[in-house]
Amino acid sequence: MQKTQKITPCLWFDTQAEEAAKFYTSVFDNSRIVNTVRYGEAGYEIHKRPPGMVMTVEFELSGQTFTALNGGPMFKFNEAVSLQIMCDTQREVDYYWEKLSQGGDKNAQQCGWLKDRFGLSWQVVPTVLPKMLADPDPETSERVMTAVLKMKKLDIDALKRAYAG
Repeated sequence: MQKTQKITPCLWFDTQAEEAAKFYTSVFDNSRIVNTVRYGEAGYEIHKRPPGMVMTVEFELSGQTFTALNGGPMFKFNEAVSLQIMCDTQREVDYYWEKLSQGGDKNAQQCGWLKDRFGLSWQVVPTVLPKMLADPDPETSERVMTAVLKMKKLDIDALKRAYAG
């Protein structure tokens, strides 16, 4: 019996919930669309969505459950919330950066953050970075932060050079 995830992020889209879920599940391993729910006639006076249109898509990315909702155009993604992808290698960083930034906002890319074609912000982070930034030597962590601030996509070798001094 599968245990239900206690907290599930709900991503609000205008009409692209199914398209986004299909895209995201194509990018991440161990991912799948679990369930799709469609609008019916009930509540039409409130949601104004035609019966049969996708309302929600439950999907998993690397085993983490998400819900995509076609809730209408009144709410948009912004940088106040982003999803982080922790990467062990530069190859992983490059892969997720390339896939997720296709068709996204090129001006929103800095310090490992990117905005995908749906407007959702992601930060592609090498797993070594939090350890480097938490170094007890303030000069070391400052060198790493200075390097990060100059990057769009994060470069593990450049971060290691900054860390080493």
